[in-house]
Amino acid sequence: MTRKTQVGIEGEQFTLNGRLTYEGVTWQCARVEGLLMNARLVQAIFDDRNPQTASRWAYPDTGVWDAERNTQEFIAAMPTWRAHGLLAMTLNLQGGSPQGYSHTQPWHNSAINEDGTLDAAYLRRLERVLDEADRLGMVVILGIFYFGQAMRVRDEAAVLQALDHLFDWLFGHEYRNILIEINNECDIHYTHTLLQPDGVGTLIQRVQADVRGGYRYPVSVSFSGGVLPNDAVLNTADYILLHGNNVHDPVRITDMVNTVRARLRENGRAIPILFNEDDHFDFERPINNCVAAVRANASWGYFDYRMEGEGYADGFQSVPVDWGLNSARKRHFFELLKTMTQA
Repeated sequence: MTRKTQVGIEGEQFTLNGRLTYEGVTWQCARVEGLLMNARLVQAIFDDRNPQTASRWAYPDTGVWDAERNTQEFIAAMPTWRAHGLLAMTLNLQGGSPQGYSHTQPWHNSAINEDGTLDAAYLRRLERVLDEADRLGMVVILGIFYFGQAMRVRDEAAVLQALDHLFDWLFGHEYRNILIEINNECDIHYTHTLLQPDGVGTLIQRVQADVRGGYRYPVSVSFSGGVLPNDAVLNTADYILLHGNNVHDPVRITDMVNTVRARLRENGRAIPILFNEDDHFDFERPINNCVAAVRANASWGYFDYRMEGEGYADGFQSVPVDWGLNSARKRHFFELLKTMTQA
């Protein structure tokens, strides 16, 4: 099997096939080279295994939910995203809230079964997405657990089983375009100790120890919006994930990056810093969270959901998803991204 795309890390920068991303690109005197601009697109393989809630996600034109249509339309949109300079996308085996934010999550969207085995239908959809990303020269930040669905996994033994099954599958398919995110926002509502801030370091090290054919997957974990990683993650992760949710002032984005970078360097570490979730926009303004991150030499990730009163075209996380660039907010982000990256 011949793969086309391999993501790598050189110090504080990302590479694709051994060359710095966005090679030679600067924007408004800020270095874009070595960054990994991304979007939170976690519903690529979404389904709802709860028949009592599945009808919530019906398409407006058909009146029914269709998981295969969702993945097919996702894949069809990927070349457009790539043409605008998007190099990476965050997926998750347990998705994210299909409402953007939710107090309760009764739906059942999980590629991970109760015993830690993996669902074949989810894997078939994931394989199609990963194959197309590889073909296009794109990276997938692949999340495994999500706090709104992690309770679907029976116990910590099953958590470990899920890791083992996933990496058997990834290595078996020889993917090299993947960064691992153990779990999304480890400091929120996890019942399994291994998925909480004091436990995730163990899982990071477990992934790092899984080396096959001289290769292993880069791995990290995220915390909630505005929260900085603890020492266990700073001292073990291959790259640092930050979230900009709740960060309303771009100055705070700069402070987050500078603080994390200083703490890393105190321990002799130089690794990339990457936002992969931020629901702040203002892309038409000269300063916003995206611009602040790039000027601080950190990658940034666009998180968009359908807000109250908005329609089907709005949001990338709200199901059913219109994966096209058919809302003003999406267009504004991708126009800025194209300008920044000289795509």
